[in-house]
Amino acid sequence: MLALVALSLLWSYNWIVTKEVLRYVGALDFAAMRCVCGAALLLLALPLTGRSLKPPPWRPVLGIGVLQGAGMTGLSQLALVAGDAGKTAVLVYTMPFWVMALAALLLGEKLRRLHCIAAAVAALGLLLVIEPWHWRGTLLSSVLGLASGAAWAGGSVVAKQAFRFQSVDFLSLVAWQMAVGAVALSALALATHETPVIWSPYMLFALAYNVFLGTALGWTLWLFILRALPAGMAGLSTLIIPVLSVLWALWLLGERPDLAEGGGIALILLALVLLGGLEPLRAALRRLASR
Repeated sequence: MLALVALSLLWSYNWIVTKEVLRYVGALDFAAMRCVCGAALLLLALPLTGRSLKPPPWRPVLGIGVLQGAGMTGLSQLALVAGDAGKTAVLVYTMPFWVMALAALLLGEKLRRLHCIAAAVAALGLLLVIEPWHWRGTLLSSVLGLASGAAWAGGSVVAKQAFRFQSVDFLSLVAWQMAVGAVALSALALATHETPVIWSPYMLFALAYNVFLGTALGWTLWLFILRALPAGMAGLSTLIIPVLSVLWALWLLGERPDLAEGGGIALILLALVLLGGLEPLRAALRRLASR
């Protein structure tokens, strides 16, 4: 529970930080910086905590690093270039729906009727948020946000498989998958680098926040939660984050979605509440009934 509370606060506010820092640095440049520095910090932590620097099995490291480290981080950062922070957070955090589908197919986790109802509500909400009938710059941002959530889900399922079928130390896995993601993002950043970095006080604050809290601590907390819970439930445990992100964006950035986007975000949040709120209630009622 403490890990869930800490992760929710860290990652929800980080959407504001990563949106605002784009005034001083390119999207891929910043994504590469946060991953390189975060990986270095985590690799340094391994010997300091008595762990070996020997990498875990290369398949899960490579899969999680490409999907979760590079894919989720890079795509979400690009989505913020043309999209609002709150809207992008909601789209990325469709991750639980992707996780449920992939976990059902690859891990044998069961889908309940409530899951299907929530997915249908979320699909309608996504249609309103993306607004495919309006071809404009934010359409690309919406697609990138969805792709980021799907990549994150893929990496989460790979991590769950590693925890289930292999003896993997979660901190070592976090560090080395982050190193793989850092290499991939650095290559992309070097290939597309155009805008010089402005080393303002906010830029330094944003980098420090992302390296120590958003990346190193955040991803460690996430894989810790993922190891402790079923993949679908771990995804559901993050559902408060986009709600908090929308509130942060409304308060600090003055982001006010139009009617269609607002309705779509409301439907997605309703679907997330259906999954995250009713499922634990039903489980509690079943436990009471069994007594």
